[in-house]
Amino acid sequence: MDLNRLRYIGDRPVGPDHPVFVTAEIGINHNGDLENALALIDAAANAGCDAVKFQKRTPEICVPKEQQSVERDTPWGRMTYLEYRHRVEFDKDQYEAIGRYCATRGIVWFASPWDVPSVDFLELTDPPAHKIASACLTDDELLLRVRETQRTVILSTGMSTMEQIRHAVDVLGRERLILCHTTSSYPAPAGELNLRMLHTLAHAFPDVPIGYSGHEIGLQTTIAAVALGACFVERHVTLDRATWGSDQAASVEPTGLQRLVRDIRIVEAALGDGVKRVYDSELPILKKLRRAGVAAVPR
Repeated sequence: MDLNRLRYIGDRPVGPDHPVFVTAEIGINHNGDLENALALIDAAANAGCDAVKFQKRTPEICVPKEQQSVERDTPWGRMTYLEYRHRVEFDKDQYEAIGRYCATRGIVWFASPWDVPSVDFLELTDPPAHKIASACLTDDELLLRVRETQRTVILSTGMSTMEQIRHAVDVLGRERLILCHTTSSYPAPAGELNLRMLHTLAHAFPDVPIGYSGHEIGLQTTIAAVALGACFVERHVTLDRATWGSDQAASVEPTGLQRLVRDIRIVEAALGDGVKRVYDSELPILKKLRRAGVAAVPR
């Protein structure tokens, strides 16, 4: 294989000819509750995922000024949108607890920083990677700060043009990049997943491993992404899709996550290497059923 398409998240390789790297996107589905986050880590570890991912924001930067004082109903009562965004953010102590717990479960964790101070915050935890959310793909300041960390970076490409993607790749550099095809609707309809974009991205960036970040309902289309060559897969995970929150409905519950990882491993084993061979298991059938016909005479 082309070694230029091999990346590492921690000590785990990501690229062609390696097991698909499966990330359970916890995001903010924990709703600011550490116990929920730990339960979601359990669900991911029990399913056999390689990593869990969170989201980190500085609310004063990420919430538009005109939205900060808008009130909304939440499970914790009526509050401004800015107060809500603070309510679902974890602090340093909580992330340290997450790190310790992930270590006990043998699973990697990292996060999507949505602003430069969040990169600085996450850097204190020595993460194995950073993820750039589709919404941040055009934020050159953020991309440059992430590039400065010299860590593996996963870039999602939802709601972006090919021109914007090429620019983001140029800003981030390719040496430590994993590129993910994404459709950024929640949930994303099957007719808009456009999984053949995996091949388009692989052709456009032949020295970059290509992955898939899915926001659809169901598992089969994510499995199809693996069959089409995705070497990194990310799906949102929730304890209950009926839970309050913007990402819950497009998430996978623990039982579904177990099926997803199981089926990914089956599909990647079934893909093989493309070299035609006669398997030992076929020999008894060959001996029993193969007919030695008369060769056709060319005319």
